[in-house]
Amino acid sequence: MPETVAPESEGAIETRGLEPVPDNERSGRVRELFPTWVAANISVLLLTMGAGLVVFNRLNIWQVLAVAVAAPVVSYGLTGLISIAGKRGGSPGMALSRAVFGQRGNLFPGSLIWIARWGWETINAVTGAYAVLTVLDLLFGIKSNTTLIVVTLLLFVGCTFLVSGLGINALRRCSTWSAYLFGAFSVLVLIYLIASTDWAAVFAKPAGSTAMMIAGIGTIAAGGISWVPSGPDFTRYLPRTASAKGMVGATVGGAGVVVLPMVLMGAVMAVSTPDLASAKDPVSFIGELLPSWIAVPYLLIALIGMLLINSMSMYSAGFTAQTLGINVPRAWAVSVNAVISLVFGFLLMVVATSFFGSFISFLTLLAVAFSAWIGVFGVDMLSRRTYDGEALMDTTRTSGYWYRGGFAWQAMTAWGVALVVGLLFTKVDWFTGPLAGSWIGRNGLGWAATIVVAALLYAVLPRTRAVEPEHRAGAEKAPEPVGSLSI
Repeated sequence: MPETVAPESEGAIETRGLEPVPDNERSGRVRELFPTWVAANISVLLLTMGAGLVVFNRLNIWQVLAVAVAAPVVSYGLTGLISIAGKRGGSPGMALSRAVFGQRGNLFPGSLIWIARWGWETINAVTGAYAVLTVLDLLFGIKSNTTLIVVTLLLFVGCTFLVSGLGINALRRCSTWSAYLFGAFSVLVLIYLIASTDWAAVFAKPAGSTAMMIAGIGTIAAGGISWVPSGPDFTRYLPRTASAKGMVGATVGGAGVVVLPMVLMGAVMAVSTPDLASAKDPVSFIGELLPSWIAVPYLLIALIGMLLINSMSMYSAGFTAQTLGINVPRAWAVSVNAVISLVFGFLLMVVATSFFGSFISFLTLLAVAFSAWIGVFGVDMLSRRTYDGEALMDTTRTSGYWYRGGFAWQAMTAWGVALVVGLLFTKVDWFTGPLAGSWIGRNGLGWAATIVVAALLYAVLPRTRAVEPEHRAGAEKAPEPVGSLSI
């Protein structure tokens, strides 16, 4: 039977699930994307990653600057481009993916992306819990213990579940305010660092290798790449005439205005405190490097930011769970990921010995997992202007996106081959692909190879386009506005 469609309520809680947003309810504005992607990057993990560029990649400040500029342009450029599908189809990214992979075929990349989100949400939950523990230590001298770890994790994940369960309107409002607050306190931290840093030591650091700089771009970009399938989730309420150029610009700009200074701050901090890049706790060093009157409010604002990051991720994960056949309201689908992040978060905080090593390994594998989908979906999006809303929601044989047995074999083949190729070039703490020693592997470009292989293979394979009846609601083509991207 086709999936049931519930109308969206007019209250504070968004009840719309996978179904396309009607044109008369598309009241979103492109400028709202800027604070959304600012909020998606408000994480002190960027400080740790910036420190890692200095300590592990051995880059100097100018190379770190190049990495901090290139990474958000590449990763959030992809996020912005794929988000154009949201305004065209009015549905979440993984629902639109049904048009590419088929109703059954979409279960495979959907499952992998859903599982990958477990790790991302776990990392953010752990970082948020560490922020709470650090504030408690700074203000009251309360030291961390197992019981307190459990309590802080429960508190953080519970708040995340609440915000993500409320839906898009709550996320928009919270994102806007957190962007302003975090920006103000980041400026304060920057001023303090400018005044207290040994700049002679910063600029005296020798340059690292080009390979390590390229690898650093991939590491920083991995976080943005993980958002690519979620891009349409935040643009489906935009009118069809919304500027595609504006969407990409707001996405890259919102992310870049946070990533650039945060990575640079982490690199500067690492010159005087190199062990912060390898600390088991990725947050407490802020309390050691900054005076309490700056560290406490900064961590509290960053805590709100990390809560929003997890809320946005869980918001998208709820849609992904629904595409996998978990037929519950979106808000309840979110609860599955909440429970998982609690369990994995506890293991990472109590059992794992190296947070940074686990984090970088996860980011590397995450980038490959998402890149295979990006290559296929991106090529498909270049050749279409519309999505058949009725066919997206119909998971039976009558669906226009049923293809052959529910699978679009061309998309499945390109996705599967690219995924394997990407892993061949990948090296992490506990896995080394047989081609990891090649030029691509040494430069950390396994994710890029994955996108290229997926895109090229899907482009050359003969495809059978689904028949999308023009009389169905939402199937008509709307012209792109003047000045928008013609894709």
